Order: sequence, then C-alpha cells, then structure tokens
Amino acid sequence: MRPHRKEAHQINDVSWLRAAVLGANDGIVSTASLVLGVAGSNASHSNIMLAAVSALVGGAMSMATGEYISVSSQSDTELAALKQERRELNEDRRGEHRELAEIYTRRGVEPALARQVAEQLMAHDALDAHARDELGISDLTLAKPLQAAFASACSFAAGAALPLLIVTITRPGLLVASVAIAALLALAILGGLAAMMGGASIRRGVLRVTFWSALSMGLTFSIGHALGAPGS
Repeated sequence: MRPHRKEAHQINDVSWLRAAVLGANDGIVSTASLVLGVAGSNASHSNIMLAAVSALVGGAMSMATGEYISVSSQSDTELAALKQERRELNEDRRGEHRELAEIYTRRGVEPALARQVAEQLMAHDALDAHARDELGISDLTLAKPLQAAFASACSFAAGAALPLLIVTITRPGLLVASVAIAALLALAILGGLAAMMGGASIRRGVLRVTFWSALSMGLTFSIGHALGAPGS
C-alpha cells in the first residue's frame, strides 16, 4: 500500500502572495509619487533622497500599524465569538449538537448521518467543530495581528525600495524620467501578476494599474512643480 500523501493546496499561499503584491504596489506608487512631487518642486537631490527614505520608513510603519489594528480588531471579534460558543456548549450541549447536525444537513448530508458526524466531531473537540463549521474560524483563517503587520511592512518596504534605489543611482537631470519609467514597468509586472493569481485578464490588470499609477504620479509631480520653488 502506498503511504498517504498529504495534498499540497496552495490557496492560502496565494492569498498571502496577493497581499504581498498589493503591498509592494502601494510602496512603489506612494514613494514614486512623493519623489516626483518633491523633484517637481526643484528640490535638491539630498532633499529628494530624504523624502524617499522618509516615504519608505513612514509608509511601512503606517501599513504595519494599520494592519495590526485592523487584524487585532478581527482577532478580538473571533475570540469573543469563541468565548460565547464555549459558554453555549457548557450550557446547552444537546442544542449545540442539533445545531451542528443541521449545518451538515443543509450541506447535503443525510439527517441520520449528520447527527452521527456531529456527535463524533463534538466528542473529539466540540469547540473546534463549532468554530470551524458554525463560525468559519480555523487555525488557517484565525487572525494573526503581528504576522499581518510584519508582512505588510515588508511588502511595502520592498516596493518603496525601487524608487529609492533609482534616486540613489540616477543623475538629477534624469531622475524624474527614470523614477517614472522604472515605477511604471514594475507596477505593470505586479499588476499582471496580481491579475494572473486572481484569474482575471492580465492585459486589463496591467492597463488598470499603470493608468491609475501614472495619473497619481503625474498629478503629484504637477502639484509639486506648481507649488515648489522656481528653478535656478
């Protein structure tokens, strides 16, 4: 007999990959837009560099903070739901058994078999069975605030590093064009990757992200140019 092989489903990896792509996309757009806005104001190269570094650090921390707060709120809600479910199991275990069996019945299981499945699962781990099948909470989906915050900060910083690198290695006269072109090329690749992972049209994904990103960078550059100091 062949040993049982655990199937390698990648749906959760894909979800994390999509989140990483979107975070990198935000890092590129926001940092490149800020760099172009500052460059449009005729700021010195050192000031543009400072703006790029500030955008990377501040943006990454902002993403981490926002994600931590958001996922912590979700975690608090899940923990409260689990606490309530644990109390209901202690107070009315028979009623909770009927409730779980009805869930399986609605999914197409024969009533007698549904009652048997509910009984066996509750005997093994009642709270886990109700959390998974009644509340939709499992170890895979349970909110993890610190992990989410770290991932958001890293993905944003990875994207923001591209405009910063371009500023570092490019002469001032070529900086605006270089940042814009590099950012749009990277965003086109990320947009196509995100569309591919979501099963959508790659062409549409690329056009959408490049259009709105170009608009963002163009508007920021124009505002910086209009409000900045006159060129020397």
